[in-house]
Amino acid sequence: MVELFSYAMTVFIGFFAMMNPIANMPIFLSLTEGMSQSEKRTIAIQSNFYAFVIVTCFSFLGHIIFNVFGITIPALRITGGILVFLIGKEMLTGSPSEIHTPSDEDNQKSLQAHLSVAISPLATPILGGPGTIATAMNFTENKGFIETCITVVAFALLCILSCIFFLSGERFLHFIGESAIKVISRMMGLILAVIGVQLFIEGVHGALKFQY
Repeated sequence: MVELFSYAMTVFIGFFAMMNPIANMPIFLSLTEGMSQSEKRTIAIQSNFYAFVIVTCFSFLGHIIFNVFGITIPALRITGGILVFLIGKEMLTGSPSEIHTPSDEDNQKSLQAHLSVAISPLATPILGGPGTIATAMNFTENKGFIETCITVVAFALLCILSCIFFLSGERFLHFIGESAIKVISRMMGLILAVIGVQLFIEGVHGALKFQY
């Protein structure tokens, strides 16, 4: 029992360090800037739910999925790095996008564009990204069913905590003001771009080690 509790704490801390819900809160605020309260709440819940589903699937079936499709962790890191970099670049330059400036002629399309943020980039690659997936697979590799379930429960608790941070972001917004959010958006864009480059470098490095 003590060993399982120790394992659960190790898993939770490992996921927390990789996912970092506190640092993700400004990113969430930047990506949902200008959206209604209901849309932000929906995106906060959906993004963490989708991330939970992704990590759960890879916890139980990750190695099978990778073997069937011939995927490697370095390839996942490279792809995730490119996606994160492109999103960060858009935030940094303030380029208009379908997500941030949807067409007024089609409200339904606008809503779908807003809600799509929950899937990408929030659920993946930010919350359930390559690092988180690799962490889940490392924790569950050569482990029993109970340890795998503990891993999933630990990540579920972290997703709930992350959702709370996202939903409390509005208070943070009122405290610092709208102009500060725009500054934070540029800063988070730069950070996301750097994270993307770092993921790409790690992916290339891992691919070279894997090949040679």
